[in-house]
Amino acid sequence: MVNVAVAGGSGQVSREVIEALMASNKHDITILSRREAPKTTNMPGIEWKTVDYSDKTALVGALRGVHTLLSFVQLLSDPDQKSQKNLIDAAVSAGVKRFAPSEYGSKGTVDMVWWQGKERIREYLKEVNEKGNNLEYILFQPGLFLDYLAFPYKTAKYVDPLQTVFDFENRRAIVVDGREDAVMTFTTVADLAAVVAQAVDYDGRWPTTGGIRGNRLTFSQLLEIGRRVRGCPFTVDKVNVEDLEAGCLKTSWGLETVHQAVPEDQASALLKAVSIGILLSSAKGAWDSSDELNQLLPDYRFTLAEDFLLKVWEVKP
Repeated sequence: MVNVAVAGGSGQVSREVIEALMASNKHDITILSRREAPKTTNMPGIEWKTVDYSDKTALVGALRGVHTLLSFVQLLSDPDQKSQKNLIDAAVSAGVKRFAPSEYGSKGTVDMVWWQGKERIREYLKEVNEKGNNLEYILFQPGLFLDYLAFPYKTAKYVDPLQTVFDFENRRAIVVDGREDAVMTFTTVADLAAVVAQAVDYDGRWPTTGGIRGNRLTFSQLLEIGRRVRGCPFTVDKVNVEDLEAGCLKTSWGLETVHQAVPEDQASALLKAVSIGILLSSAKGAWDSSDELNQLLPDYRFTLAEDFLLKVWEVKP
């Protein structure tokens, strides 16, 4: 049993992980949040600490006695990543042994401007340890949540559905012409939460890169699964790299549902950038997660994409 702190513990992905940690009944859990503790909660036995991420001294106090710190701090609202940098500094000062920054997505960030904060934190963690500190850390990288392919249906307890360039509801997709063999990793939210919880249990040293490979599929393979699951071939809009690199998305449809953390006045531009970014980055290997956690936890059985999608879509129009 260790003391686990979860920063950004009121967010959607963090709540999925907290429940997986609770289910193991092995650890003392503290939630760090900018928000006040809710008056009603279904998380008995968990300590809630309201924190100010700009106050390093207070953060050190909140982290005293913590062994493992998992961060789910929102990236978009803090472009300079001051909150996570302060959290890392406080973790070192408080004697925290292990840390996981706010990742939980792709391996690379190329062409994804909304995730450049991840690169800043990766570099900062290297700098911290180069200065002689020994903060063990891991980058949990499960690829894209398979649950998003169930849009508009919600398949996780807390994580809301989001649109992607694979629209199973309307049997359509957007693909880069000539890059149909581009690989993406798809992992369910439940599998991510379970793997993170098991990684916390793991007694050995964490690998720095924590690739989680639920399903490794090319665009073509996923479209074939879509054909079998939805009963007919998908309509495919093909775009070329040159247009995408010029910021042009020439398609018959586009994303309309934005993440709840995005301000309304930025939604349209970000949705276009996300579509372009995912298409370009996938062609460059950014979504092809490695399998360090699969190797670390060889007995864990991941949810297969086709099984998951059949269960979602078999009774849907």
